[in-house]
Amino acid sequence: MRKALVPSAAAPTLRRCVARGFTLIEVMIVVAIVAILAAIAIPSYRDYILRGQLVDATTLLSTFRGNMERYFQDNRTYAATGGFSPPCSAAIPVAQRTQGNFVVSCAGADVAANTYTLTATGSGATAGFVYTVDQQDNRITTSVGASWPTPVPNTCWVVKRGQAC
Repeated sequence: MRKALVPSAAAPTLRRCVARGFTLIEVMIVVAIVAILAAIAIPSYRDYILRGQLVDATTLLSTFRGNMERYFQDNRTYAATGGFSPPCSAAIPVAQRTQGNFVVSCAGADVAANTYTLTATGSGATAGFVYTVDQQDNRITTSVGASWPTPVPNTCWVVKRGQAC
């Protein structure tokens, strides 16, 4: 049988070094992975948020177009009659023609009896986005943000990057 070694006062005690923490290489690998994920996720998230804001323009234009058609059914004209103004008249305050970052303006209804063009113009995060619709429901995206390509032919409302009409 072997004798167990018993430390004596003269013999130095053996201690085990326990490593704690991470090495620099491990930390750098984690940083690289997080950077790659962020490079993919942040632009996708921005597009997602922007798409949610573009719905304000299409909703606003559809609402105003419906109001214009109701006005036409009642008055048989898109122009102002007597004491009544069309829903997109310039006399209506901007606050009532605004939804989110978009403001609707109207062309033609005040002077023409049978035509109009509604235009929703973006501001803030949606600056550069302009949508139009006319009395025949022709929907056109006149301009989009700098990073979004305009589809050809441009016969729809673009609400998604790379959307084709």
